[in-house]
Amino acid sequence: MKRVGFMMQIRQDKIDEYKKFHEAVWPEMKEALTRTGWNNYTLFIKPDGIVFGYVETPEGLEVANAGMQLEEINAKWQSTMAAFTPAGKKPDETFFKMEEYFHLD
Repeated sequence: MKRVGFMMQIRQDKIDEYKKFHEAVWPEMKEALTRTGWNNYTLFIKPDGIVFGYVETPEGLEVANAGMQLEEINAKWQSTMAAFTPAGKKPDETFFKMEEYFHLD
């Protein structure tokens, strides 16, 4: 498994609503994430709306994200989530991958 960290920005005035969506992620979205290799997927958010994401995936973030682009439910989810990003972009278009430089087992 490859460990991947990424960041993105959520509108500060929409954080509570954004978090509520993630308290009840659609079952079809969870199934699509699992099917496309998103394992141990975790999101963290700061009060200013900066999100740090962590995922373990067999092929890396690019491949896992490409798999999600083929999922119909992802298009619906990303369109819904676009209301929460500063530029109104789909969150998966705003990820920037972070370099892993240390890991302790």
